[in-house]
Amino acid sequence: MTPEPLPPLDPALLPPGVRSRFVAGVNGLRMHLLEAGHESTGRPVVLLLHGFPELAYSWRKLMPALAAAGYHAIAPDQRGYGRTTGWDDRYDGDVASYRLLNLVRDALGLVMALGHRVVAAVVGHDFGAPVAAWCALLRPDVFRSVVLMSAPFGGPPPLPFDTAKRPAAPPGPSVHDALAALPRPRKHYQWHYATREANDDLWRCPQGVHDVLRAYYHHKSADWPGNRPEPLRGWTAAELARMPTYYVMDLHQGMAATVAAEMPTPAQIAACRWLPDAELRVYSAEYRRTGFQGGLNWYRCSIGEAHQAELQIFAGRRIEVPALYLAGRADWGTFQRPGAFEAMQSRVCPQLRGCHLIDGAGHWVQQEQPEAVNRLLLDFLQPR
Repeated sequence: MTPEPLPPLDPALLPPGVRSRFVAGVNGLRMHLLEAGHESTGRPVVLLLHGFPELAYSWRKLMPALAAAGYHAIAPDQRGYGRTTGWDDRYDGDVASYRLLNLVRDALGLVMALGHRVVAAVVGHDFGAPVAAWCALLRPDVFRSVVLMSAPFGGPPPLPFDTAKRPAAPPGPSVHDALAALPRPRKHYQWHYATREANDDLWRCPQGVHDVLRAYYHHKSADWPGNRPEPLRGWTAAELARMPTYYVMDLHQGMAATVAAEMPTPAQIAACRWLPDAELRVYSAEYRRTGFQGGLNWYRCSIGEAHQAELQIFAGRRIEVPALYLAGRADWGTFQRPGAFEAMQSRVCPQLRGCHLIDGAGHWVQQEQPEAVNRLLLDFLQPR
């Protein structure tokens, strides 16, 4: 029996002026989106792309401000998330549908389905940032500017150069073997997320989905006092092990146990104004229904050799449209890929208009400090 189509998100959960709706036939998806500024036609479009473990709902604090400034703000639940359907939720299913080029096709297909040929800005947070970056790199005629949040873009993967004269050095030992061999054995979270066990670890965890999300959001926020990021000197086990355990985990623990150790107290939860429990329940209700495999498949693609080889076609290409980078000052995401933040500024984004590390925010910058993000975003979109 075909399941009944999901309804839109309850309007009572959304800020005034933000609506929930569906658009069918987008690259095989029935895509759920939130939008604001939809009442009149002809407005410039701002496309908002969330990361993991997030939803279109993550943009709720920016959308009214964008609409008030004259924009049509569009935020989809991306492939693998929320109320968007038509994606493969199996570990052994069509993982290739989650590769970056297909995620760009999803974004392009959505704006085209909505009747837009130009997007004033594509804005991406966390894993949405590389999707936004590739949108701007591949289709600058459509995506006229780009804002990256919490994940700098270091450019397409390179191809070996001038190896006819100087053969490339053989690959060295795996950094993952080196992490496992540390006195405190560790593993990188992205490789953990690629394992078969990762979905059940989060979805079927002892504390339940709501509490695992509470701990995960807390651990990566400015509320957790251990978040004092600084640049890493290289992609080595010793340097990676300087990051908190939500990025470089203890070898024999899953993510649910990792973040459970940092679960905030009831008093801390009650004091959390940027993500009160009623708002967190929007996330936990969706993830209890869908599980996490859709989002985890993004990681499986991103670290796969075949996917990296596909992206090498664009080696050396730069983002030529105006760009902006925003992140929380307490966000390790800026530095988790050594050299990416510097490459973005010096080479990859020649029209970079600013890099802003925002006080009082960790990884969830647009939720933790929406006023500052709105100000910087609108200054970028409407330069004085």
